Amino acid sequence: MLPRLEGYAAALLGSLDAGALATVAAELRSLDQTILAQPELRAVLTDTSIAGPARGEILRDLLTAKVSEQTLRVSVYAAIVAPAQEVPRAIDELAAAAHVLGETGQFPQANLGHMAARRRVSGYADELLDQIETADFEVIEEELFRWARTIDANLDLRRLLLDRDAALDARLGTVEQLLAGKVNAVTLLLSRYVIEGGRSRDVVGTLDFLVDYVARSRDWRVARVFTARALDETSQAELVTSLKTLTGKNVELQVAEDPDLLGGVLVEVGDLLLDATIRGRLGALHDAVASKRLYESALNRND
Repeated sequence: MLPRLEGYAAALLGSLDAGALATVAAELRSLDQTILAQPELRAVLTDTSIAGPARGEILRDLLTAKVSEQTLRVSVYAAIVAPAQEVPRAIDELAAAAHVLGETGQFPQANLGHMAARRRVSGYADELLDQIETADFEVIEEELFRWARTIDANLDLRRLLLDRDAALDARLGTVEQLLAGKVNAVTLLLSRYVIEGGRSRDVVGTLDFLVDYVARSRDWRVARVFTARALDETSQAELVTSLKTLTGKNVELQVAEDPDLLGGVLVEVGDLLLDATIRGRLGALHDAVASKRLYESALNRND
């Protein structure tokens, strides 16, 4: 299983009781069989010309109101993060993992290298962060940073948590003892999973990686929208839907009016800039004229 998907599934499936887990396992197996039996659906899900977030929205539309919320979330995530050709296999692996977890109480996790283990932890974080308010992100960043510095400064604690030969229960118990009731619930879960799903010798490095990852995730959750005139509720809802399709994330809008834009909207989300303003179009036209591209295009046109 892809590391990010493995982490996400560990967080989601591991939070379910026996009944809910059995339902998800059955629904994932049914979805797997449906994909195998319907060439048209398989062709869409494996189409390399369709971006991951768009692929996820296609699957969301197909499954909404037909499966449980947990099955919907993990299936859509698989469609987003897996390369197109591997989506059917990812669904099959999810179904198998849910079945094994239900039968044994253990989620199967591969032994991964340094960077792959960090990607697995990021997938685990994705599932948790999707369920909380954006306002909590900054608190989690700060708590993860302080926990990493605590481990760094305490030799005995560092020796225990970085010792791959130490019993996992003892290491997790220490994290629980030191952090439970003192940090955000998501911070505690992430700190535990760094031990369980990360590399033993990379605990501090993975925590620092998570601090940056949570910060970047927060940036993708908030879209700064600049508009020449106020957007009504319908326009805002349509913009949220479009950004969700584009990014694969639930996006909150921060809208500011800027009459200098003349018309249209300018959207900043994550490291993406979408300029659909009149001023932006006029600027592009000015640049084209200034660089003589427009003139050269007219000369080269075949009439």
